[in-house]
Amino acid sequence: MNERLAVVTGGGSGIGLATVTRLLDDGWQVAALDRDAAALDRLAANNGGDGLTTHALDITDGAAVEALAASVAGKPLRALVNCAGLGANTSFMETSVEDFRRIYEVNVVAAFALAKHLVSLMETAGGGAIVNIASVSGIVGNYGRSAYGASKGALITLSKIMAVELAARKIRVNVVAPGPIETPLAQQYHTETTRRLWDQTVPMRRYGTPEEVAEAVRFFIDPNASSYVTGQILSVDGGFIAAGLTQAS
Repeated sequence: MNERLAVVTGGGSGIGLATVTRLLDDGWQVAALDRDAAALDRLAANNGGDGLTTHALDITDGAAVEALAASVAGKPLRALVNCAGLGANTSFMETSVEDFRRIYEVNVVAAFALAKHLVSLMETAGGGAIVNIASVSGIVGNYGRSAYGASKGALITLSKIMAVELAARKIRVNVVAPGPIETPLAQQYHTETTRRLWDQTVPMRRYGTPEEVAEAVRFFIDPNASSYVTGQILSVDGGFIAAGLTQAS
């Protein structure tokens, strides 16, 4: 395990960036993918050394994904972390079919396609782990998340099926389902009202950090810490999924 490569999508910001940083600190080689080339340039500037490679690409572009797979062929690929995603805070009646398809394409289809291209390489390297970043909105019916929540729910079910089918290839597949996390995506879509509602509903009364989510990812791809764990969903959400009434009446 002294030589081990992880591919991380959405590696230029938010949870993806925190995951890349955490894995580099742990001695992993990391291939960071993002469509934002400038964000990848900043990542590379802040993380010198031979452990990091960056790839500016759109994960919905099949040819680009095939090229990425070819570029890591022959390397000790042991982990794939699907962090890239699109979100929306739009009610069901106001969500367009086009937006629904666009979000599903990034959050589900692209994750599926990338895993398809990399699984054989991971198997050749001796097995490994896939972590898909879903959301608590893929578990419960959060208002305004018809497209986003449906895509994350699909990703959770896909992950369970992958866990069953890929176990024989020595590949574990697990899910991290964040609650409200201080990411650029949250800053874009969470209004002051949204933040107040989360703070009132989350028992820990705060947003999480990308670094806290990265620690959960780290657990799932560590072959010593989680060697017998697959097909699981870990909510990093300050207690949101567990909560009912959170205050005394």
